[in-house]
Amino acid sequence: MKVLINAGPWLTVPPPGYGGIENVVATLVPALRERGVHVVLASVGASTLDVDELISVYDKGQFTELQKPYNQVMGIAHAHQARLVAELRARDDIDLVHDHLEVVGPAILSALDGPPVLHTLHWDLRKHPDFYGAFPSSIAVNGVSESQLARAPEALRAASLGAIHLATPLTDRDLRATRGDHFVVMGRICQLKGQHVAARLCQKLGLPLVLAGPVSGRNTPAELDVVAQNPYHPLYGHPDVRYHLDQVSRYLDDELVRWVGAVAGPARDYLYASARAALFPIQWDEPGGTAVVEALALGVPPIGLRRGCLPEIIDHGRTGFLADSEEELAEWVLRVDELDPEECRAEARRRFSPSVMADRYLELYERVART
Repeated sequence: MKVLINAGPWLTVPPPGYGGIENVVATLVPALRERGVHVVLASVGASTLDVDELISVYDKGQFTELQKPYNQVMGIAHAHQARLVAELRARDDIDLVHDHLEVVGPAILSALDGPPVLHTLHWDLRKHPDFYGAFPSSIAVNGVSESQLARAPEALRAASLGAIHLATPLTDRDLRATRGDHFVVMGRICQLKGQHVAARLCQKLGLPLVLAGPVSGRNTPAELDVVAQNPYHPLYGHPDVRYHLDQVSRYLDDELVRWVGAVAGPARDYLYASARAALFPIQWDEPGGTAVVEALALGVPPIGLRRGCLPEIIDHGRTGFLADSEEELAEWVLRVDELDPEECRAEARRRFSPSVMADRYLELYERVART
């Protein structure tokens, strides 16, 4: 089977750090190629993932351009998609397109008389109600959790072939580190992730906490200070910046509660693997939960609020704890040592490995290709 996988023009595959969709593609593609799939990747030219073919418009990722007004950046996704369409029109050997580009992907591909398309939904499906409420019937979709699909408009649910949970390549590595005393919240600093809840809770309980992740593309405290000290900076009023400055920074003391900025590569893995637990005080219905499955794979028990996909990923009392309030979350945090890290690792290998995800996608590819 020859599959064109569209990762979009925003970040390289794999990404240098933050990049949820690009990390999913980077996890999926090697497992597909091990199963004999010929992969044509539509991404940016600087992508380093081993693929059979790479097509692109932009040499480098365009993610930072998204900070600009819409009328200045609206052509980026469309230029990328136009290149993909030109590729499909120039050849007849592509069996299927696996699309990951939000809205622009299915909107353009549904108008093309080309190979069948599977579009993976990675985001909150309450977005774009006019588009999703009349989703094109020629496009098949899958979600990344059942809870995500349960909130989808009727037209989108009708096009869905079900949910495939996200995976992590960490299941294929026996990465271990001496377990420390610190708790960790890993991910982009924003209201939806609830870092302020974790910081407040750990300050109250006297527990060390490390917050790791970028703030609106700013990867270090020094970079964020440049924004925070200049009210005329374009990012000064950005919601993520205001959230960090107004709701998170009050708890930072560089001793008990620290923000270390974005962490990538081996340093990120070690910080995660050495944590006593990973906290997920999410303030929204998380669709996918990549950071949760990464924690499990590293033997780091996840403790979070019972929202979104977390009840599908965490087996309460065995591989993590789920709470219905901040007060209950605090109670479970104090009981984290009751959880067995080896049980977490085994669950991740069984359910969230790249091979499991690839096998599930191959089933959908064959199903879509037959229609």
